[in-house]
Amino acid sequence: MRVTKEDVEKMASLARLHFSEEEKARTRRHLEQILTYVEKLKELNTKDVEPTYFIQNPGEVMREDRVEPSLPRKEVLRNAPTPARGFFRVPKVISQSRRKKVE
Repeated sequence: MRVTKEDVEKMASLARLHFSEEEKARTRRHLEQILTYVEKLKELNTKDVEPTYFIQNPGEVMREDRVEPSLPRKEVLRNAPTPARGFFRVPKVISQSRRKKVE
């Protein structure tokens, strides 16, 4: 299937991504390869193939919910570069916005 530069630009716009001209060309080639492969898969005869809904036995996913002992806190915190008061210290990821009050 043919993918145009405009197709890539439209997808990038929808995803709010910014590509250089080189990235647009590379992305266009990759998308064409993917779509060509999907078209090839459509040629397969799957008439007698049963649909697969689960890769693994669904019973394994829904195990009984039970309380089990966990690792000691000191042992776990040895993995932290800078623990603080018994917890993992992490960088601040949310900042308070400075909103104007609506009157």
